[in-house]
Amino acid sequence: MASLKRLIIDALKSLSRGRSFLQTLLAFWISPKSDPTKVKQTRKFQRARDEFLKEAKELLLGPIDSNRFLRHDHSLIIPNNSDTNPNLDDPLLLLSRKLKAQFLEGLQTKPTCMLPSYNHQLPGGHERGRYLAVDIGGSTLRVGLVDLKGREITNDGDNTIVHLDNHTIDKGARSLRGTDFFKWMAQKIETSVKRTIDAGHISREEYESGDPLPLGMAWSFPLEQTSPNGGNICPMGKSFLACDGLIGQDLGATCNMVFRELEVNVEVVSIVNDSNATLLSSAYFNPSTRFGLILGTGVNIAAHLPINLIGKPKFGDRPDSWYEQASHVMVNTELGMFGHGILPLTRWDKILKAGHERPDFQPLEHPVSGYYLGEVFRIALLEAIKTTGVLGGEIPPLLLEAYFMDTETMSLMVDGLDSGGKAKEVFSQLYHLPSGLPSTEDMQVIQQLAGYIAQRSASIVAASLFVLWELKNEAEQILLDELEPESPFSEETAVELQIERTTVGYTGSVLSHFPGYKETLQSYLNQLIVSSGNDLKERRIELVQAKESSLLGAAVSLAGMVEEEGRMKVDEKGST
Repeated sequence: MASLKRLIIDALKSLSRGRSFLQTLLAFWISPKSDPTKVKQTRKFQRARDEFLKEAKELLLGPIDSNRFLRHDHSLIIPNNSDTNPNLDDPLLLLSRKLKAQFLEGLQTKPTCMLPSYNHQLPGGHERGRYLAVDIGGSTLRVGLVDLKGREITNDGDNTIVHLDNHTIDKGARSLRGTDFFKWMAQKIETSVKRTIDAGHISREEYESGDPLPLGMAWSFPLEQTSPNGGNICPMGKSFLACDGLIGQDLGATCNMVFRELEVNVEVVSIVNDSNATLLSSAYFNPSTRFGLILGTGVNIAAHLPINLIGKPKFGDRPDSWYEQASHVMVNTELGMFGHGILPLTRWDKILKAGHERPDFQPLEHPVSGYYLGEVFRIALLEAIKTTGVLGGEIPPLLLEAYFMDTETMSLMVDGLDSGGKAKEVFSQLYHLPSGLPSTEDMQVIQQLAGYIAQRSASIVAASLFVLWELKNEAEQILLDELEPESPFSEETAVELQIERTTVGYTGSVLSHFPGYKETLQSYLNQLIVSSGNDLKERRIELVQAKESSLLGAAVSLAGMVEEEGRMKVDEKGST
């Protein structure tokens, strides 16, 4: 009777998570009636836990051979490779070569990835002023007034945001079609601007009767950019329907049309992809930044590359004046689009793909990004429970729900490697487990499995970054060899080749909060540079966090446009 009472309580709790009472009740009736903490004493399971973990490690890490190169503290074991020949025994280097071939193809011909922006110059750090910026992400719309004071003065991203509003993009907003979404967005921006006015940061009189306030936008979706403040809208993904009926329409023009219609006195002057914004914000503070990495719910990389790497058709119709000024350009790689046919997949990855609506749309996202890491972990853990007796061989009903195990919970499991009590308590409460579960032995399986999955993710991100860095250096040398000595681009290209420590500005919850992830990623980068055996092995790629990257990057891009076009900007006193 006590078990039934607990079941009813659990079922009621699970209603809020989308499970029906009947589903939970059925899970009870088909489960053995014995105490789940003692099942392992009366049931015989297919395999030992050590055997399962050994296979899991081989499946997840074997293809990247990480065990030979990483210690438990994430430090690098340097391979014996002092000559200039690549270490062909490094499977991760071989994976990077396959990625390199796909990247080169994408840079030349693919219309859905390696998208060149209009930004051909990195910020000099001298940009100053207050700028209105908006960041349209997958789950949040953020509007901020950003105060840029110059590289020498502004050294902390937290101190540059004068006013910030966060608006949740819920399922209802994501379901808005076409201009209805942009009307919703305009209303949220107007609300934030009025709050900024009420706080005394912007003059009400100037906003209501003056010229439109310049707005910098960070757009977290693919965009075929056609101008600094415009680009053709592409399919958005992430369950957004805003692109319905607007594919191929200009994003900036659509926004500005809606602003005028609703009498919201702002104007989009600059648009950047969120990964490009991360690159810009990091470069504003750190002049050696050449890449921006986002790794949270999704994954993406922006790269500052010489234009000789990119096929001419990918630039679309640009004026000759742009080419006269540009030797380099920021590129939104849309990294998730790569990996077709080359990524090592486990049976758990294949189960995930089989249940995915678009299994081949963004293959690199599945083993890497925060949206999917928890799901791969959940699928693998289900097998461990059924075949090895973890949790007494009984599957908690909530663990049967796809995507219920999020990456944040998974990170807590890894964090529990040194303090298992906390991780055990979280897991037990989340899945309403009986007293005594999970056991210490259960937690060892749970924690090691989570760690293997995260480590594989870090290795693939490292391979992607390394390839882009290598491609950039190779293209810079080719460009320098082709340029005439008197070319205005010769000096800046030579400077690019002299960078000994290239900075990657990063943001996103996985990199920022997942225990040991950044250190593991850094070790893999170091490993690849050494294993490559080329003359770049004395150089270094360094990961540096980019705070408030999307808003800051949008503001930095806008500042460049305002300075270039002589537009008005919000001054320190709040007037325009």
